[in-house]
Amino acid sequence: MGFEKFGRKSFTAMTKTAKFVDLLGEGKVEGTVCKQCGAKYFPPRADCAACLSKDMDWFEMPKSGKLETFTTAYYAPFGFEKDCPYIMGVADLGGIKLFARLAGDIKPEDAKVGMDITIRPLKYDDGQMSFEIVKA
Repeated sequence: MGFEKFGRKSFTAMTKTAKFVDLLGEGKVEGTVCKQCGAKYFPPRADCAACLSKDMDWFEMPKSGKLETFTTAYYAPFGFEKDCPYIMGVADLGGIKLFARLAGDIKPEDAKVGMDITIRPLKYDDGQMSFEIVKA
């Protein structure tokens, strides 16, 4: 079964998602930038919300920033119960916001608003790719 039943917009979004995962596998965390107006997006988008252009390109996310806010989750969705507690946060990477889980070695009492952070790709034991916020 191909992408025909999903239509062009879904095909474009799905190929952008696949490219994002491929980039994570290469050790890169990237967003998209509109070639027409310069608007930057993370997570990546297939089209520009500002000018509606479909002419998008990839850019490497800044490697460092500040933790803007965070919360500690003591309950998890089905399948992730063993991960509790874990911390989720919003990082400001020079004007680009990134929402992600903080690295597992950061204890809840060590997370601080304003702390210096970096981001890095993360590969789970089952082979799935993601990214995480790491204390700098």
